[in-house]
Amino acid sequence: MAERRKYPVGIQSFEEIRNGGYLYVDKTALIYELVQMKYYFINRPRRFGKSLLISTLAAYFEGRKDLFRGLAIDSLETEWQQHPVLRFDFSTGKYENEKLLDDDINIKLLRYERQYGLEQSQYSANVRMAELIRAAYEQTGRQVVILIDEYDSAMLYNVDRPEMQHSVRVKMRNLFSPIKEADPMLRFVLFTGITKFSQMSIFSELNNLMNISMLPRYEAICGITEEELTTQLWPDIEQLAVMRHTTPQQAHADLKAMYDGYHFSEGMTDIYNPFSLLNCFFSGELESYWFASATPTSLIKILRKRKRELPELEGFTLDASAFDRPVEESIEDPVPVIYQSGYLTIKAVKQIANRYRYTLGFPNQEVRTGFADCLIDYVNGYGNTNKSYIADAYWQFYEDDDLTAFVEALQVFYAAYPYDITNHNERHYQSVLYTLLVAFGADVRAEQTTNRGRIDIVLKMPETIYVIELKYDGTADEALEQIRDRGYTDGFKGDARPVRLVGMSFSSQERNITEWKCEN
Repeated sequence: MAERRKYPVGIQSFEEIRNGGYLYVDKTALIYELVQMKYYFINRPRRFGKSLLISTLAAYFEGRKDLFRGLAIDSLETEWQQHPVLRFDFSTGKYENEKLLDDDINIKLLRYERQYGLEQSQYSANVRMAELIRAAYEQTGRQVVILIDEYDSAMLYNVDRPEMQHSVRVKMRNLFSPIKEADPMLRFVLFTGITKFSQMSIFSELNNLMNISMLPRYEAICGITEEELTTQLWPDIEQLAVMRHTTPQQAHADLKAMYDGYHFSEGMTDIYNPFSLLNCFFSGELESYWFASATPTSLIKILRKRKRELPELEGFTLDASAFDRPVEESIEDPVPVIYQSGYLTIKAVKQIANRYRYTLGFPNQEVRTGFADCLIDYVNGYGNTNKSYIADAYWQFYEDDDLTAFVEALQVFYAAYPYDITNHNERHYQSVLYTLLVAFGADVRAEQTTNRGRIDIVLKMPETIYVIELKYDGTADEALEQIRDRGYTDGFKGDARPVRLVGMSFSSQERNITEWKCEN
């Protein structure tokens, strides 16, 4: 067995990775293709390698040929010209108010002003940026490279605070406004972010940026592809198999279920989450590394306000034009931002004439269960002991096939459910039950289509398949009758497991399950 490699967990510096002997998945052929043109924007979820891409580009434009020995670009590039690089990283700021953003912009500009001998200026940020570009160009005699990492950090930090949105837009637009006019002095410009820019928003004056976020030729520039995993990283899969006492083939299947499934264009290239993948190789444990690193609290607040629920998000469809909406409009429709943040991905693409329509869904098990767990935590109140109680009941149900104890735990859970967020309809109670089951990692589907209707919930347990129908202010018998009359169990005849029919009645007065029945 080969010696275990060093994994750059949390390391975003290309120089440190190369000098430190860490594993690097070679993206430099794509990078060489990228630098043949000038103005770009790309959005990817957090911890997907955007900062490493920026760092790699900085090293390339600084002429650091030594760092690229043995990589694809080493045989492609012949000139290795050195350019002044202005790099601005907004990923670390906590922009709770305007002053914090102003201070951060000032520090970033001041650092380069000192480097190029400019006096500390009292002018506005756009004037200082223009003078900085000019000074770097004139002093070096080379065109300037501008790399902006996570341009939208301040917007996303305040996604649920409309009062801050206008101020952030104005300040960021002002800072970047000189770039287009400085074109003769610029060699390369790249903006990265989580959300796609809109020409109606921050970048109204930067309409010359080429958005490569959803172009098939660049969808693998961040993240790890299936091909890269099964070639460059196969030794790491073999090591993982040894650590987990399984076969390489099973380890690969486990990684695919947990961390694969991201698609960033109609090309539908399978992309693995690099942060989770490298953490898994390092620890040997299949855990939720990416999701656990930061929960989407702001987005879940918006989901609650806009009444978007989990079953609706799985299979949500929208036109390509929806991704052009500014971040500030996410308060009205959060789904595009949820996609761009990495919690949803493209599951299918349908082309109608010259337009694309995308079907979205959760990319993998890590995100699906993590998002559901976070949603339940938020709506039920963090630290509510009823969640732990029902989780214990679910695992007992999983091991012993004891549905009665689980339904009793559900009733305890609904009894403590906050009054102000119940929507008083069957769909909401269905959504809460479904979200709980997803959070527990169950093999569950909502609104499963048959030739005679839609099954509310299908739950596949190790020993039994449960077909569940809910009735709001109806009876359990009515629910069971619907399952029988519409032949909802017919599609499971090929499965060796027995099928049980479950009818549940929710009362608008009791706001809880008041009756349920189960039959074979």
